Amino acid sequence: MKKQEIDYILARMLDAYDNVSDLNITVGKQFQVETSGQLTGVEIDPPFNELTPFQGEIFALNLVNADRRLTETLLNQGSCDSSYDLPGKARFRVNIFSQRSNYSIILRKLETTIPTLQDMQLPEAFYKMSLEKNGIILVTGATGSGKSTSLAAVLNEINETKSVHVVTLEDPVEFQHPHKKATFNQREMGNDFDAFASGLRAALRQAPKVILVGEMRDRETVEIGLSAAETGHLVVSTLHTVDAGQTINRILGMFTIDEENQLRMRLADTVRWIVCQRLLPKLGGGRVAAFEIMGSNMRVRDTILHGESEGKTYYEIIQAGRAFGMTTFDDYIVELFKKELIDEETAMAYASRKGIVGRGLDSIKSARGEATTDIEDLSIDTGYGKPAR
Repeated sequence: MKKQEIDYILARMLDAYDNVSDLNITVGKQFQVETSGQLTGVEIDPPFNELTPFQGEIFALNLVNADRRLTETLLNQGSCDSSYDLPGKARFRVNIFSQRSNYSIILRKLETTIPTLQDMQLPEAFYKMSLEKNGIILVTGATGSGKSTSLAAVLNEINETKSVHVVTLEDPVEFQHPHKKATFNQREMGNDFDAFASGLRAALRQAPKVILVGEMRDRETVEIGLSAAETGHLVVSTLHTVDAGQTINRILGMFTIDEENQLRMRLADTVRWIVCQRLLPKLGGGRVAAFEIMGSNMRVRDTILHGESEGKTYYEIIQAGRAFGMTTFDDYIVELFKKELIDEETAMAYASRKGIVGRGLDSIKSARGEATTDIEDLSIDTGYGKPAR
């Protein structure tokens, strides 16, 4: 299988459906793409009904392209990350991994257009994030929930409005930011640095005002990130967590119990925003983002310092902070239902607290004149308790 054949297959997979986000190449299955969150098979001529182990390995070796570092990483660790350019069509973030002695490949399509806050219609809080001078901003969520895209939009806003030096540490570089007002130096793991911790340590000597860390993967990266935030840098990064409270607990869990109090103080001083996002199925096709946004105020800092307690949970604090741009997933989901972007079934499936969302949906349906229950023909029994004549 030559590079031209690889490029032909990838192009065919991309063009098979609209909204293709991932290409999935797995032994024993045909070529598949993920479109609007669903895996769908792709017909290729000549047909590949079931990929053989040999075809999977040849495909993987072509993507590795005799790179010694990637080959060693794949053999020693069982998986490797790289990027791949399909000339004139797209760029991909590639993960090759071993499973049951075969190689599987996932190619995430990277957008070539830099997203903007306006085009993505992101909440007002994202504009406030671009104005921050120091501290840590974390965008969290599951793989493929759009974290990198949201961060790219924030960086683009900084690029449009501030004359600052921005250093990014990515694995691999996803959005290639042009130099506008800001100056961008984008470093790729493997080619430009060997690990996020060492890249972040080096970034402190590169006079940046803003540092993007692709992912807070380990304790050492978090430690250096906190130090950077404490010394006047704005650090933006991602984590794989589902809500703001779990994000704080995940970071605390990377350290020992003896270090917890000191770490809580450092987090209380440096955390500026925590944004969690999920992609929900949209009415009419496609997907729409839902957000939980927690900013920093006295109550948030106090809860980070002392932990959650009765009546003082992150959820309740976020609910009370709506005037400051905060929102819970549940409130955001109710708003999406109100705008008729999602249906009731989706809203309830993705709710954090189904009772709160259920009441919000009933209120909207009542205002629209829709039924809020399937119970019909209710009437008052006027004869109840009266003696029979």
